[in-house]
Amino acid sequence: MSELVSPMQLAKEARQAYQQGDYLAAASAFEAAAQGYQTVDDHLNVAEMSNNSSVAYLQAGDGDSALRVVQGTPDIFSAAGDLLRQGMALGNLGAALEAVARLDDAIQAYQQSADVLKQANETQMRASVLQSLSALQLKTGHQMEALASMQAGLDGLKKPSPKQRALRKLLNLPSKVIKGS
Repeated sequence: MSELVSPMQLAKEARQAYQQGDYLAAASAFEAAAQGYQTVDDHLNVAEMSNNSSVAYLQAGDGDSALRVVQGTPDIFSAAGDLLRQGMALGNLGAALEAVARLDDAIQAYQQSADVLKQANETQMRASVLQSLSALQLKTGHQMEALASMQAGLDGLKKPSPKQRALRKLLNLPSKVIKGS
């Protein structure tokens, strides 16, 4: 007789595999946990496990699978009014879209993520998303937008790291030069 494994146990095993660097095993276990939660109509945990699976697939270098599992999850969190997880899911969607070279779509997802995380008052994650957006904007030749995105992310931080403080000062130099002229 085979023993049924609960979605919570699968999620625990997935987290352990992720911590050990076995990203494909983690992604697979997170997907299995999502399927388990689906059987009991726990849509928020399905979306959570799908996002975790997406992150693991990205770590394993499998952008196509990351995109497949994350699609639709921002809408589930939005319907539940969970701004924080909606913003995180949009960021994960952006990363997956970037991994499959859908760069314009990735930029849009990152921008939506930053907007939702701002509504959720989540400054650290928003700063991280804006850094990803800025890097992608640089990569696609949108230098001015990249600077604005980076500055917006740094300006929102309450406790920036020493590196972030230095970068913020550097980004503020042009406006100080213009004002001083």
